[in-house]
Amino acid sequence: MQVKPKIMVVDDEPDALELIEFNLKQAGYDVVTAGDGAAALKKARSASPDLVILDIMLPEIDGFEVCKLLRRDPATAAIPILMLTARAAEIDRVLGLELGGDDYVTKPFSPRELVLRVNKILERAAAPAKSKRDNFTIGDLHIDVPRHEVRWKGKAIELTATEFKLITLLAERTGRVQSREQLLRDVWQYDTLIDTRTVDTHMRRLREKLGGAAKHLDTVRGVGYRFVE
Repeated sequence: MQVKPKIMVVDDEPDALELIEFNLKQAGYDVVTAGDGAAALKKARSASPDLVILDIMLPEIDGFEVCKLLRRDPATAAIPILMLTARAAEIDRVLGLELGGDDYVTKPFSPRELVLRVNKILERAAAPAKSKRDNFTIGDLHIDVPRHEVRWKGKAIELTATEFKLITLLAERTGRVQSREQLLRDVWQYDTLIDTRTVDTHMRRLREKLGGAAKHLDTVRGVGYRFVE
């Protein structure tokens, strides 16, 4: 019997919580819920969900802080997070991604779109990075695809599934500029265009984690990104 993926939904609005829970269960997911940030942190550790849908506007501990704390805890650091927000301002969307969110959906949202985003995030997390090569070594940077491991001067760098796929794809296409739209299709697997700031924010976070190795990631202004030796 196949185990259903478990989704944790965090929202302080009972109607929104009920709507999301219903649609996720209809799509075949197990669902656990939390109505505030403190409960979310506790349940994320005990329930070990495969993905967290996290509302930003929460009482006491808001979604930004919850996201930050989940990413700091080794027990929850790798769990994909889909930010859910009524804040349409770009700065709020970008902040959520910079703190470790994998994607975001703004309220009011289409339940169908929400389920599709959940499907895509889980597919990315489950599927291994596709590459024609098993390893890349560029100077002091080493990428081991089968082991899902990146090292800089021998030190391991912890990356999310999305970040690892992003650097692997760019390394596979060394020297070739990849547009933001192309990266959305090949890394995020989105057929329709969403806010390309998603790509920019993930690239900024990836560079921060890479430290000195970030010199291999080149921005081509107005076009996209490429990996350079």
